[in-house]
Parts: sequence; structure tokens; C-alpha cells
Amino acid sequence: MHELGIMTGVMESVETAARDAGATRVLEVRLTVGEMTEAIPDALEFAFEALSEQNELFDGAKLLITMVKPHSCCLACGAEFDHDRFHMFCPQCDSFALELLAGRELHIDSIEVDLPDD
Repeated sequence: MHELGIMTGVMESVETAARDAGATRVLEVRLTVGEMTEAIPDALEFAFEALSEQNELFDGAKLLITMVKPHSCCLACGAEFDHDRFHMFCPQCDSFALELLAGRELHIDSIEVDLPDD
């Protein structure tokens, strides 16, 4: 389950940013994940929940995931199109020579935190 490794890295980055900002708690983490990473949203959520239980900074935090469909450009005819992970042939010319333009992303879009009252 590579989702546990992915989420461990995400949460380490979020924790560092939150602590650097002086946050007392992480409320929400928003991720964008491309389908070509083969990460399963339910498994990412499960990993997030399991890891959150081990870190009080994430107590009650929500994870919001935006999945990005694969989008490619045909290198033979220049057509751009969406597809799934398994059918990567150009719908215009049936070529398999493609450049993946979107669908491999994995990034933290934003985090929402509680800051101490001063």
C-alpha cells in the first residue's frame, strides 16, 4: 500500500508548515492527486486517519482530495484528450505515442490551521 508512504510524506510536510506558522492544530488538508499515480482515494483517507491518531496536531483534521483524470497529447497528430489509466490510444489516429499532460500530479493545495490567540 504505497498510499501510507505518500500520506506519511504529506503529513510530514503539513506538520512542518503548521509548526513553522505557530499553529496549534491542523483543521484541513487539501490534496490534488492524479489518477496515474495509482493512489486510491479511500486508501489515502484511511492512511490519513491512521496517522492522525498518532499525532495530536491532526486531531479532528479533514482530508479533501481532488482527483485529476489523465489528459494527454498525441505526438502523432497533436490531438489532446482525456482518458483513463488503461486506454491510452489517441481517439483521432489510434496512436499510442502520447505525452501525458495531466494526471500524474500529487501536491498539497492548502492547509487550514488554528493559530493561538495573541
